Amino acid sequence: MAQDHPLSLERPLGARPVGDGIVEFRVWAPAPDEVGLRLRGEEHGLQDEGLGMRSAQLPAGHGDDYAYLVDGAALPDPCTRSQPEGLRGPSRVVDPGTFAWRDAGFGGVTLEDVVLYELHVGTFTAEGTFDAAIAHLDGLRELGVTAIELMPVAEFPGARGWGYDGVYLWAAQSSYGGPEGLQRLVDAAHRAGLAVVLDLVPNHVGASGGGALAAFGPYFTERYGTFWGSAMNFDDAGCDGTREWLLQGAEGWVRDFHLDGFRLDAVHAVFDAGAHHVMAAFAERVRAVRPDALVIAESGMNDPKVTRPVALGGFGHDAAWADDFHHALRTLITDERDGYYAEFGRVADLAKAFRRPFVHDGAYSAFRSKRFGAPAPDRPPQQFVVFDQNHDQVGNRAFGDRLPAPARPLAAFCTLLSPFTPMLFMGEEYGEPAPFQFFSSHIDEEIAVATREGRRREFAAFASFGHEVPD
Repeated sequence: MAQDHPLSLERPLGARPVGDGIVEFRVWAPAPDEVGLRLRGEEHGLQDEGLGMRSAQLPAGHGDDYAYLVDGAALPDPCTRSQPEGLRGPSRVVDPGTFAWRDAGFGGVTLEDVVLYELHVGTFTAEGTFDAAIAHLDGLRELGVTAIELMPVAEFPGARGWGYDGVYLWAAQSSYGGPEGLQRLVDAAHRAGLAVVLDLVPNHVGASGGGALAAFGPYFTERYGTFWGSAMNFDDAGCDGTREWLLQGAEGWVRDFHLDGFRLDAVHAVFDAGAHHVMAAFAERVRAVRPDALVIAESGMNDPKVTRPVALGGFGHDAAWADDFHHALRTLITDERDGYYAEFGRVADLAKAFRRPFVHDGAYSAFRSKRFGAPAPDRPPQQFVVFDQNHDQVGNRAFGDRLPAPARPLAAFCTLLSPFTPMLFMGEEYGEPAPFQFFSSHIDEEIAVATREGRRREFAAFASFGHEVPD
């Protein structure tokens, strides 16, 4: 995208080793009056670069802990790459160049060859770590999987959770093994012939860390709202710093952690009325670092603009999740008709979904009380990711129950032999009977209470779940 010259806040953010035992610390902090840096037991001043940018070059190295002093309060770096003590502990300098990669022989994977396997690191193994997952990679490759999709690993509150309340988008979850653990997992996956796609949440951050980000600058906007909390500021006054926080973080994941792409959570809740939508910029910036990186969106819009090229007014993403395919399939192989399932259940719906998975493509939706979606005849089949189970369609059920056992073979048959890009959910390959319920380990009691009550309201439209929704 054309521009005159980079702004100071468009230069590299975060703590970046620059050689000779020196680390450059750069933070976007237009909100506070005073910003300092605590490093190696000493406090340091920062140079004001303008536009809210503060910086310093100081003797430091990989593994050193630091914190910014924001009007006297010690806070993590918004662009931290490691939070070894959790959300409210110090940040840690990470030099990605210290890792010895052995994946040079991996050539990536094209969208046409992608068979996704969605997994949650914390529950995939008994240990719940990046390292523990490595032992299972060869088995997934033998199964026919070509890419694993990690549910979010950005540092989130507590030690266990789904990860969609992450706060520090650049930092790999400490309880999973931190940045070095993720590097080991990606390296091993590549050597096993598997790509690694990371689920990233660009639409909000967990409420437990929102205040810490807001202390630095206008990361949030009141212009919009999301179901989960304050909307990220991608188009309001002061938005450039927030955009760079997201975009530079994505660049770092593919450059320094060798990730092969992203699944972007709920892009319909990423609000940007500017001339160049941040979701289009995301794909461009990632591909500038790695041209073959995949960008897969979750979109609740049924709008083909998500995968249309930017030149045609789209976001230019490689693919998008197709929930309608799941709904059309599930309502035929079970008797569920509650909530949003009420609009499905005819063989004609599944037949339509097999042509293009947008069953709602502009017709009237009684569930939404409006016309919904748009036709997508110009989008090739591989740009639709289909599934008969995933974390949402299992875990966002009150009891986390999977498909009934008798229905699973037919569901897998329809999904894997569809013309679209298939995705399995962990355990589906062998008929895992255990439920996958929503869970979190909130560090703030009021947020835990709000989450509990919110989920009870969410399931009110599903009569089959009754009144006893698990906590």
